[in-house]
Amino acid sequence: MALDRVILAFAGFMVLLSVALGVYVSPYWHLLTVFVGLNLIQSAFTGFCPAAIIFKKIGVKPGNAFN
Repeated sequence: MALDRVILAFAGFMVLLSVALGVYVSPYWHLLTVFVGLNLIQSAFTGFCPAAIIFKKIGVKPGNAFN
């Protein structure tokens, strides 16, 4: 799987996880949802994504967006 798809899957998983934790554990977990959303927006404009850097280091092959 290419890095683009890994990043999208990871972001989606983090959103779903934080919503579930916010509902069942503490509403403060919804702040993680906000953080993920803001990170997606800033990476769309700047091209900088910390998760992409980490996934590249563990060997995920780059896709079209993160060359």
